Formats: sequence, structure tokens, C-alpha cells
Amino acid sequence: MSILILVTAAPSSIFAWHALGLAQALQQKKVEFNVFFYQDGVYVSNQLNWVQDDQRNLTQAWQALNIELPVCVSAALQRGITDLDNATRHQMNISNLASQFKLVGLGELTDALHRAQRVIQF
Repeated sequence: MSILILVTAAPSSIFAWHALGLAQALQQKKVEFNVFFYQDGVYVSNQLNWVQDDQRNLTQAWQALNIELPVCVSAALQRGITDLDNATRHQMNISNLASQFKLVGLGELTDALHRAQRVIQF
């Protein structure tokens, strides 16, 4: 069974943490799954997010899974998150996309939806 985890909740939301928890559980049980970050869920890909020392870092926790982490490019750019290619294209001075996250178009989401037997949105 293939599952798509669609993360639309901001990192400050408990639902964003539930999405991570599901991904960790599926990975541990060796269940096939994909992830897609969309709407406010793209904020997790911002490497400039600051987290207090006594709190867990959601961005680092996703990176630790060592899986593909596709992020909607339009949603990211609208929220001030960009990779080097888009920063250059749009005359921005800096890129802030965290490592292991990748900006992709909605075609990637369409493909993931087509392949998935179940979609769970957080």
C-alpha cells in the first residue's frame, strides 16, 4: 500500500508534528509512503526557522528521515522560501531552502496523488 502524506499545516501546528510522527511510524514499519509540503506546510523547509534549544526541531526531524522532501515551489515562493535557482531567477539575494528539501511544481503532487492508494492530509 502506498500512502501520500500531504502536509499543509504550519510547523507551529500540532498537526505538522502528527504528520512527522506518521512518517516515522511508516518508515519504521517499512510501509511505502511519499510526502508533499503545500500551503503553510512549506514553512518547515525554511532553514532560517529558529528553534529554542529545549524544543524539537521539525525541519531537522524531517531531514533525519533521509527521504525525498518535495515542496510546492509556488507556495514556497509566496512565503519567502526559495532555493538558489529561483533566487537567481527572481533577483533575490539569498536562498533559504533547507537541505534535503526540493522545490517542485504541482505536477509532482499530481503524480503522487495518482500513485497513492491513500492520502492523509495534516
